[in-house]
Amino acid sequence: MASRNRWWLLATVLFGLLSSNVTFTIFNVALVKIAGDLHTTQTTLTWAITGPLLTVGVAAPILGKLGDLYGHRRLYLFGLVGSAVCAALTAGAWNAGSLIGARLFSGLGAACLTASSWSLLFRVFGPAERTKVLGWWSLVGAGGPVIGVAIGGPVVQYLGWRWIFVAQVPLILFALAANYRTLPETEPAKGESLDVGGAVLLAVAVGAFLTALNEGSTGWSRPPVFGAAAVSIAGFAAFALVERRVTTPIFPLEWLSRRNFTLPCLAGLAMNFAYMGGFFMTPLFLERGLHYSIGSAGLLQIARPLLFAISAPAAGYLAARTGERPAAVAGAGLMIVSMVAFANLRPGASVVAIVLALGASGLSSGVSMPPISALVANSADVRHMGSASAALQVANQVGVVAGIQLMETVQASREHVAGVVGSFQEAYLVGAIVALVAVAATLLIRGPAQAKRALVTQGIT
Repeated sequence: MASRNRWWLLATVLFGLLSSNVTFTIFNVALVKIAGDLHTTQTTLTWAITGPLLTVGVAAPILGKLGDLYGHRRLYLFGLVGSAVCAALTAGAWNAGSLIGARLFSGLGAACLTASSWSLLFRVFGPAERTKVLGWWSLVGAGGPVIGVAIGGPVVQYLGWRWIFVAQVPLILFALAANYRTLPETEPAKGESLDVGGAVLLAVAVGAFLTALNEGSTGWSRPPVFGAAAVSIAGFAAFALVERRVTTPIFPLEWLSRRNFTLPCLAGLAMNFAYMGGFFMTPLFLERGLHYSIGSAGLLQIARPLLFAISAPAAGYLAARTGERPAAVAGAGLMIVSMVAFANLRPGASVVAIVLALGASGLSSGVSMPPISALVANSADVRHMGSASAALQVANQVGVVAGIQLMETVQASREHVAGVVGSFQEAYLVGAIVALVAVAATLLIRGPAQAKRALVTQGIT
């Protein structure tokens, strides 16, 4: 593909992602108002936030494989259609159940768009350029929610939260029209079929595991949590047995033996644990511990995704010159700095100290996530890029849900002992310990020369 057409393809694909994710943070801003309008509780509506995360984790492997089998152009366009339908259903939600159902459906659209975007782009951008592309991809992933908060706040205040989703529908339809004209079809995998048994077992195992994490904050010893964990363990064991026997597995188990596939996935999980755990903890910490108003806490919170969005493209170009491993290590190290900085904040801390802690977290993800994603992409054959993308999505979603729930559990369980401020500080230290896992994982990643020899040996192109 000509250079001009390649970058036009990148622009249209990213516009589609932006049109879908721009409303992701609206529920954080308008949760109280939405709960009042629908005559429900904020606790019930948190499923509108966590539900799509669970859907992505469960559906991503199946959708990624379907894209590999039948073409990623179809999958991407289906994701946009689903996102438009979801936005319309959200705008017209009449009670909490209908709203949560619409948001759960949005997770399918997000999984389709993420998995298929990799395959569409990496067929025209080679391994040497993928980190740059993923820098722009991360810009949209982090920047879309920032735009949503900046625009959505005034709209929610003066017009109502439904108008955000009403306006999203034509935006997605415009992106659908642009991508319908631009996207090339990917060649379907020949001689392969969908591993239905493996797909079902993996969905059950991942879904049960994420459900156990999501419900664990209400009591880790409760029978539903224990039961979900048991189902997850049995599901993964059965999945491993099935995958060893089928000729075209939904997830090739030999990928787990590839250091530059497994370790970046582990690093992504750990980074998302700390980043998203901190993302959800920080507004509460600023309000309850440092006595900031809701408006001030929300305004300060923008610093994190804003630094993520700004740094990601530059980090992608830098990593293309220096190699993915140094950038990934540096980003993971910055996450530890951020978590420790939060753990040292006390009442009376300056705005500068708070912004620096937030900025370090955003910069950490902006620097590390493009090379981590590129390492996973470069470890898989381009024909199976949908499955590789889905594997990283699952790892990231596990990190997100685990970070939110476990850090929240630490804070709640320690508050009566350590006090409000101390309990939040201990939760951030848990995030720092998990971020240390990301540092260790990225340090063990193979360098470019070793990785290239390993890929040649395994016959990966």
